[in-house]
Amino acid sequence: MRRDTATAPPLSVEEARARILANLMPVEDTELLRLSAASGRVLAADLSAREPVPGFANSAMDGYALAAHSLPQSGERHLRVIGKSLAGHPHTGTVGADECVRIMTGAMLPPGCDTVIMQEEVRTAGEEIVIGAGHRAGENVRLPGGDIPGGSRVLSGGRRLRPADLGVIASLGLAQVQVRRRVRVAVFGTGDELREPGTPLAPGQIYERNRYTLGASLANLGAEVRDLGIVPDEPAAIRAAMHQTMQADAVLTSGGVSVGDTDYVRQILGELGEVRFWRVAMKPGKPLAFGRLGRAWFFGLPGNPVSALVTFQLFVAPALRALAGEAYREPLTLRARTLGAFDKRPGRAEFARGMLRREAGAWLVETAGSQDSSALSSMSRADCLILLPAAAATVPAGSEVEVMPLDALP
Repeated sequence: MRRDTATAPPLSVEEARARILANLMPVEDTELLRLSAASGRVLAADLSAREPVPGFANSAMDGYALAAHSLPQSGERHLRVIGKSLAGHPHTGTVGADECVRIMTGAMLPPGCDTVIMQEEVRTAGEEIVIGAGHRAGENVRLPGGDIPGGSRVLSGGRRLRPADLGVIASLGLAQVQVRRRVRVAVFGTGDELREPGTPLAPGQIYERNRYTLGASLANLGAEVRDLGIVPDEPAAIRAAMHQTMQADAVLTSGGVSVGDTDYVRQILGELGEVRFWRVAMKPGKPLAFGRLGRAWFFGLPGNPVSALVTFQLFVAPALRALAGEAYREPLTLRARTLGAFDKRPGRAEFARGMLRREAGAWLVETAGSQDSSALSSMSRADCLILLPAAAATVPAGSEVEVMPLDALP
């Protein structure tokens, strides 16, 4: 179904993101991976513990294991050392009154023991130790299920697996884990002026940058990328490229979505698929086309490199996370005070490139340089985006603003 969106007013950032996310359903296919290959993948279903972790009571310290009733209430008490319990080599005999066992960190508590006294808190006397008063029952003991109770849900489906998660899964005794397949993304850039790095430039030509910044961002999200390269500003070439992408989960282009004489991408998307919207009230990144192309969701990003990267972070990354099965989460933001003024006109949200620092317990932010949408070097220097709301006018120095750390974005 084709929609006419040419005269529709620009959407707010929030409405555009909400419209995108409302359309998306996660990919259904899953695969079983060994743990060493599962980092960064999205868990397909909830994962529960069949057994408690740890599965047995063990020592949290190097010391001596004993029964709590052997602890002195006052003064000192002598206990005979009858054996040793090491990690992986437990002492199997029962420990009685006035007895103890030398024990190492992680070793199983012997039968009859429920307390461990640190080695630094006893005196040795031949085959005995001397313990003073002031200790409590259960000291320095890790109980079964103290980390993960048996039968409990450990990880929820839709979680992108981090290194600690893989260790948790391994602690359950699982060598493999079921994850959703990677999201398949087709990418191409448009522009007669674009050339690949490493090739000579003729007058008026520039090196293609967007597929490299976007490709790195897609890699961080674990997407499976098909790069179709640079497509010239010719309707036939753009149609041919679009026909090659219709079986992907998502299509990502840069350039050709504005209103210039050679901006054909949005027009051809309308012919072959559907344009849901194409303008957002923001800077940089106003000409953002979102729609449907075959079975793929289509994201036509602006050609200016900063605009392409910012719109990817704010719109495409959340969409790809949703397709991968992750739940949407609001970007992390901080409050910071500006060290300089930011010029702005009311009517659209602006995302300025900034640099954060911490002084006297407060966050301060300053410009990272030129805010022109072609100045990618200032995006490279930046460590945050400064959110200037649509209703705001020029922001004077010393104002409190909201910032989004780039490390918290893909």
